[in-house]
Amino acid sequence: MGSLFRSEEMTLCQLFLQSEAAYACVSELGELGLVQFRDLNPDVNAFQRKFVNEVRRCDEMERKLRYLEKEIKKDGIPMLDTGESPEAPQPREMIDLEATFEKLENELREVNQNAEALKRNFLELTELKHILRKTQVFFDEAVPSISYNTTSHYSRKKWRYLQMAENQNEDEQAQLLGEEGVRASQPGQNLKLGFVAGVILREKLPAFERMLWRACRGNVFLRQAMIESPLEDPSNGDQVYKSVFIIFFQGDQLKTRVKKICEGFRATLYPCPEAPADRREMAMGVMTRIEDLNTVLGQTQDHRHRVLVAAAKNLKNWFVKVRKIKAIYHTLNLFNLDVTQKCLIAECWVPVLDIETIQLALRRGTERSGSAVPPILNRMQTFENPPTYNRTNKFTKAFQALIDAYGVATYREMNPAPYTIITFPFLFAVMFGDLGHGAIMALFGLWMIRKEKGLAAQKTDNEIWNIFFGGRYIIFLMGVFSMYTGLIYNDIFSKSLNIFGSHWEVHYNRSTVASNKFLQLNPETNDYSGTPYPFGMDPVWQVANANKIIFQNAYKMKISIIFGVIHMIFGVVMSWHNHTYFKNRLSLLYEFIPQMLFLILLFFYMVLLMFIKWNRYAATNEAPYSASCAPSILITFIDMVLFNTPKQPPQGCESYMFGGQAFFQKLFVLGAFACIPVMLLGKPIQIMKQRKQANVQPITGATSDAEVGMSNGLGGHGGGGGDHHDEEEISEIFIHQGIHTIEYVLGSVSHTASYLRLWALSLAHAQLAEVLWQMVLRIGLTHEGWFGGVVLTIVFAFWAVLTVGILVLMEGLSAFLHTLRLHWVEFQSKFYQGQGYAFQPFSFDAIIENGGSTNQTEAD
Repeated sequence: MGSLFRSEEMTLCQLFLQSEAAYACVSELGELGLVQFRDLNPDVNAFQRKFVNEVRRCDEMERKLRYLEKEIKKDGIPMLDTGESPEAPQPREMIDLEATFEKLENELREVNQNAEALKRNFLELTELKHILRKTQVFFDEAVPSISYNTTSHYSRKKWRYLQMAENQNEDEQAQLLGEEGVRASQPGQNLKLGFVAGVILREKLPAFERMLWRACRGNVFLRQAMIESPLEDPSNGDQVYKSVFIIFFQGDQLKTRVKKICEGFRATLYPCPEAPADRREMAMGVMTRIEDLNTVLGQTQDHRHRVLVAAAKNLKNWFVKVRKIKAIYHTLNLFNLDVTQKCLIAECWVPVLDIETIQLALRRGTERSGSAVPPILNRMQTFENPPTYNRTNKFTKAFQALIDAYGVATYREMNPAPYTIITFPFLFAVMFGDLGHGAIMALFGLWMIRKEKGLAAQKTDNEIWNIFFGGRYIIFLMGVFSMYTGLIYNDIFSKSLNIFGSHWEVHYNRSTVASNKFLQLNPETNDYSGTPYPFGMDPVWQVANANKIIFQNAYKMKISIIFGVIHMIFGVVMSWHNHTYFKNRLSLLYEFIPQMLFLILLFFYMVLLMFIKWNRYAATNEAPYSASCAPSILITFIDMVLFNTPKQPPQGCESYMFGGQAFFQKLFVLGAFACIPVMLLGKPIQIMKQRKQANVQPITGATSDAEVGMSNGLGGHGGGGGDHHDEEEISEIFIHQGIHTIEYVLGSVSHTASYLRLWALSLAHAQLAEVLWQMVLRIGLTHEGWFGGVVLTIVFAFWAVLTVGILVLMEGLSAFLHTLRLHWVEFQSKFYQGQGYAFQPFSFDAIIENGGSTNQTEAD
């Protein structure tokens, strides 16, 4: 079979590269993406390898690029992404790249430092501007003339509105202190009040005020006012809200205490002149400096923006180049040096079909480097299991991912992915069958397929969206198959399509039909035309409220068992392909044949009984093949397995469907039971005999072992065909075979029953759709006029949301998971081991797609 049905044939090769050409050759192999290198220095520390300095230089360049990227994203500058992948630069170009990145980083850091210093200066001037403005308001709040003799409440209240006392002006001092303050001062003494002004974060102000009150024991006076507009913090660019404060006190001791409290609360103090004229002059100077700073800041931001825009044009390409260089040197660290230190030796897994392509790539790399010594690629013989490599494209990639999620296929065993392309959406559609819901899903998948280039370019970290987009072809096929099964079920949003006209006729009058809910149409009479509906289910069943579910139960239950048995038999047939490919004669004789007989003699016979019953029994037939004489398939199967005699049938009917049925059933059951000891003991006994013969004839046995070893080296543990029993104890082989036999026999019963989930989920989906129609949309259809139009619009929107959210998304996810289980457990357990390891070639595309991760998986 071709590589579509099995993994690629792999071989282990030894590669000899000249030191000067190694970089260019590995670069070409990275562009090709078909070589998986093995680590030949597993015991050497990562920091002691030959090219560790180059890897560190690449890490440093990546750090600088990440810094540039962060600054570019901070300014919201779009980064040019052409989608092209530049070639890996030559080693000598690393110096130019390093110099470019160093220059950009230093320039950007210098610009940022200057901008931060300017912003800090601007912040200080802005705060000083607010302080001068607010403190002037504080000083202007006092009334210019107050009578010293008055004892009114208004004059006493002036202490709360203290203003600065100018030593030489007693009137202003009286304005600040009021009557009580003047009376408190001793004659002949000048009362000197000091003050400090500053700004503080608004959230710290209440605690700041309490601390001042407690530490100074109420001997200071605090006035504060909020700065309405937020200020920018130059260190992180956040917007902060601050308040201006001014504190009055008397004495140097209080002044020292106040300053310490301000320092503890990170409040910023600014000089504030005492004289009004000096304050006005300072304010004018501050405004002038702010205007100059705004001009300088604008020029600085423009220069920074120009630097970042120039860097944004090349940033993506720079990232690709640096990651490619780093990946190359990381790969070169896996190589060995020969004795002369002039040749690098590597071991790698490569697909056999691509050896010529790889040799051409190596030749191109040698020509690029200018080396005169050609590379040497030799195939090696090995007993190791090669990696599993299944070629995929954008269509088959998602289906292969479903299989690999269960387990990577053992080397060269049958790959279920090509068959899953059909069986997976079909079994999903059996559970999800609805023409309307399937159309919604198919249109969504088709939209993603049509827009896949644009959607793929919009790289996002949204994991749910990435899962949907990665499985767009699966979603599309599931929708198309669901539309097909919806036509078979004749179900579209819980209603039916009458395309060809029903083949049933109602001969009752309208009043009888309207008044009697239990009327039935008899297929024996002319109610039925005698020919079935051309395609799918007759639409008359949509109005059959009494026995619609009964009929659909019987129909869907039987087709679930039929599909399940065929699916399992196909899985056993796949094991035959594995056994014949790996030339495993014992497994073919003592596993495949008894497994197939067991499945056919019991469960496929049950499927045949269903077709016999459908074919021989009908309502129009005479006894013993009338509808009332049709036996139950389930009861017949139970009686067959238990060797029970069927119960006495009704008069005129027969116990069996065909002549000799009792004999054949006993023969089939005995034959199926006889397969169990063959599966249980046949293979271990034959292995035990072969070992005895090998002990008697050592020369023949040695040759045989060598042949077996070579076969295993080429084929691995292939799908049950490449089992290594040579090293196992015979008791372990008996135990393993016993477990395998019990699992298969009991699993055949449980797996057959497991396929009934097709019937259960299909029935549940149809009933949910009908509930939504009856309980939601039908309400909007009962109103008339303009009011009915408004109600119908609202109800339809609600119904559409529930349909998409519950029936398409939730029910679709449920059906998807059940289908996945049927493939993983019921189907693949018949032939698929999944004990391999994936082929992970050195590929630049994969490294760049994974964000520059250069950790290469090491082969065993």
